[in-house]
Parts: sequence; C-alpha cells; structure tokens
Amino acid sequence: MGYLNNQVVTVDAILTKKGRELLAKNDGSFRITQFALADDEIDYTLYNPNNPSGSAFYGEAISNMPLLEAFPDESQTMKYKLATLPRGTAKLPVLDLGYSAITLKQGASLAITPQTLNYLGNTTLNETSGYTATIADVRTMSTFNGVGIQSTAANAQNATSTTTLGTNVSSTVIGSQINLRATTVNTLFGSTSQLNTTITFIGLDSGARITIPVTITKTN
Repeated sequence: MGYLNNQVVTVDAILTKKGRELLAKNDGSFRITQFALADDEIDYTLYNPNNPSGSAFYGEAISNMPLLEAFPDESQTMKYKLATLPRGTAKLPVLDLGYSAITLKQGASLAITPQTLNYLGNTTLNETSGYTATIADVRTMSTFNGVGIQSTAANAQNATSTTTLGTNVSSTVIGSQINLRATTVNTLFGSTSQLNTTITFIGLDSGARITIPVTITKTN
C-alpha cells in the first residue's frame, strides 16, 4: 500500500501476488490479521539541522519526497520495516544465519537456525516469537517449512504456506528453525544447470532482517 498524495491521507492498497493467490483459493485462507509499516522511500540524510528557516524546516526535504504507489511484488517493497526497540538501544540488532549464501545440490537438505545479535542486551539470542523466512521462488524447494514456534500467528502462517511446481511464487513460513530441501524436478532447470532465488529472514521481535542468495545445482 502507499499514500497517493503527501498532503492528503489517501491510501492506495492492493493485494500482493501472495495475497491474490490466497484470495483465489476461496477457502477462507485469505485473512488479514497483521500489518507492518515501512520507510523504504525515506532518505534520512536529507534531514538538515542547519536549515536557515529554523527547526520546523529541518525535515522539509524528507516531507516533500515522493512516495511509492502500491505494487504487488512483496519481494521488492517494504524492505525496511519499522520496529520498536527498547529505549537506550545503542546497537541495531542483526541476524546471523551461519551462511552468507546457500548452495544446494538437487534433493539436498539444510536446516537453518537464525540467531539475533545485539538485542535486549544480549550478544546472541533466539527470538521468542521466532523468525519469518520468505523464499522468492518456492519452486526451487521440495520442502520449505518452519518449526519450533507454536504461536497462533506461526500456526496460521505455516498452515497457509504453499508449494507449487508450476508458478514462480514466494512463500513465507515462521519458526525458530527453517528447513530446506532442494527440488528434484529436472524440468525446472530448462537448459541451465542452476536455479537461483533468495530467502529473506526477519526477526519477529527485533525487526532485524537479512536476505541471502540461494543456488540449486542440477545433478542429473
């Protein structure tokens, strides 16, 4: 969603590709239970405390920035979601996956257990609410699921995550551990020997985020 006009609070909201997919099922799986805010369009370096017009104009350039219209590709929007951190936080929390990139052979499996650094005074911890993992193209996996979190939100999200062998569609799961198994479907590779996608991990308590590339190599 996005504001069409900086001066009037008019909201343009459309469904993402994932939302359209769930709505098309017509089975009750399309339910809006949460929302997030982001500031992708904002360049904070434009804040000018030396503006000669005074403090009321320090953020004038930011306020006048154009805002994006809504568009349906959830992998390309809301990359910088707003999060609430404890007062006095000196370091932004970051995620550590143990991998900067993932390469799997066809049929190979991998379990990822994210950890959050610099959060709530801890050097390292596992977030109570778990982590979301969003794969940009779920066709590349024969298994993509989250385990370890039994919250209502996690159960609902994991129950509606889908796998498809025909359509390039993203999928999101929630867990303290994310399990992957690379596809064994040869036809997806076409004339190439590799499939490429990305997975984005977000800490549900901290808001920390990381995106890593994933490569699946053809073996037969």
